[in-house]
Amino acid sequence: MTHPRGKYQSPQPKRGWVPLFFLDEAVGLAAGHRPCHYCRRADAARFMEAWHDGHQCLAGSVLTPEVDKCLHAARVTRDREQVRHKAEASSLPDGAFIQLAGGQPALIHGDRALPYRPGGYAPPVTRPMGVVNVLTPKPILPVLSAGYLPQLHPSAAQ
Repeated sequence: MTHPRGKYQSPQPKRGWVPLFFLDEAVGLAAGHRPCHYCRRADAARFMEAWHDGHQCLAGSVLTPEVDKCLHAARVTRDREQVRHKAEASSLPDGAFIQLAGGQPALIHGDRALPYRPGGYAPPVTRPMGVVNVLTPKPILPVLSAGYLPQLHPSAAQ
C-alpha cells in the first residue's frame, strides 16, 4: 500500500510490522533484522534459540520485543546511520558481512568472502586477514556463532 503522501504504509498497521525484502537472509541479518515470526515461524524459533545460546540467556528469558529493541539500537544511530564496528576477520562466523578494501560489502563463507551485488554474489575472494569493518550488528554475531545458519542466495553456492 502507498500512503497518500507517497510513503509506504504497512498492510498490518496495528501489528507494527512492515514487510522487508533482501537478497537473502544473511543480508537481512547484516541490516539488523531477524526472521519474521509471522511468515518464517520455524526460522524465527531457531534464531531465538541461537540468540539464547549465543548470549547465554536462560531459556525463555529474552522475548522477541527485547531482541528487536537490542537489534534496532545496534543497527542504526540517532542520525539513521548504519552502526559498524571492527573485528578480527578470523574471529567472524559464517554469515557475517564485512567491508572489503574499497568498501565493497562481502559475506563471510568459510575461508572465502563473497562480494555482494544486488542480484547475487560475485565470485569469491580469499577471506581477508586482520581487522576489518563489520556490517553485521554485534548482537547477531553470537547468534551466528551459536550455529544459526542463514538462508543464502543460490549464487553463494557457486
